[in-house]
Amino acid sequence: MDLGALDITVIGGGIGGLTCALALRRHGAKVTVLEQAEAITEVGAGIQVSPNGLRVIEALGLAGDLAARSVQARAVSLRNGGTGAEVARLDLTRLPADQRYFFVHRADLVDLLSTAARDLGVTVRLLQRVDTVVPGTRPSIVLATGDTRETDLAIGADGIHSSVRPLLNAAQKPFFTGQVAWRCIVPNSTGHPAHARVQMGPGRHMVTYPLRDGTSLNVVAVEERAEWAAESWSQTDDADNLRRAFAGFDAEVHRILSQAEAPGVWGLFRHPVAARWYGKGLALLGDAAHPTLPFLAQGANMAMEDAWVLADALARADDTDSGLAAYQARRKARVIRVIDAASKNARNYHLAPGPVRFAAHTALGLLSRVSPGQMLARFDWLYAHDVTQSEG
Repeated sequence: MDLGALDITVIGGGIGGLTCALALRRHGAKVTVLEQAEAITEVGAGIQVSPNGLRVIEALGLAGDLAARSVQARAVSLRNGGTGAEVARLDLTRLPADQRYFFVHRADLVDLLSTAARDLGVTVRLLQRVDTVVPGTRPSIVLATGDTRETDLAIGADGIHSSVRPLLNAAQKPFFTGQVAWRCIVPNSTGHPAHARVQMGPGRHMVTYPLRDGTSLNVVAVEERAEWAAESWSQTDDADNLRRAFAGFDAEVHRILSQAEAPGVWGLFRHPVAARWYGKGLALLGDAAHPTLPFLAQGANMAMEDAWVLADALARADDTDSGLAAYQARRKARVIRVIDAASKNARNYHLAPGPVRFAAHTALGLLSRVSPGQMLARFDWLYAHDVTQSEG
């Protein structure tokens, strides 16, 4: 299908939406991104771009720019939070030379994508809060200002509170996982290496990794609790609450958290994967279609994979409807596998002291020491996947 004949509107100017706009524009589509914020930016946080997500960045011609703004990861280190001792290591230096793994500040990736999109001719409109979307052969997007925009295809890349998802799927209430997460960025005062360190403890864990030039650390800490917090990244908490939650962890964790100020806090909820990702003139991608818990570092990577496949499926199809059907068919099983793997990680990170944790940690440690290649091969299904080479 000639995408040059299509006028496509992407709702949401985050990583998934901007990647989708770029991929569609490269196929010739006229693309407009509607972003409700006053600027294309992101609050301070880090993300991990694993090799599968990097394939999309490479195909868009942006890998060099990403590398210049990132820290190349050398390992994922699972550690005993109480002692700081390493339990097991995923040695990322053993990845094939063409599979790289980066830690990047979310704002830097968003800036990279938005600049590339504008340079390629994508129109980015700010302060565009969507009120309603009316499906149809040419769907209408009604803005909070009362303005209406008609388009050939409206793509909901607008996250867990998507305005498009309810038009395609019956309302399904998410359930609280019994976990709350904090996040913040602090100075790298401990000489933290280019590793993602997962400090594991009973009912809680903390992930840290360096950003930009290595002088700062991204911190995400998760605690199981009965009392839930709102599902929002805009709330902040007293840093003493975070420090108290990890008081039983080792001295390095204490030094890192001593620098935390007003960390963000949000409740972790499980949302079902949307049954329908497309309808008449509508499509979903990223968290709007399949929110995932942050325990496999794949949220942004799945959104970028979605974006590439959506554009590719449309370009290969005879018409929009068959292209959107192919997009869902190519993506749904993979994201379900990723979401399930992320959920299992949460349980494994939070094991209480006892025979189960001892056996699990011993087995992981033995595998990573005796057969590090086999340890890494367990993730081939995830990291070696390349959506840019898929024939659909």
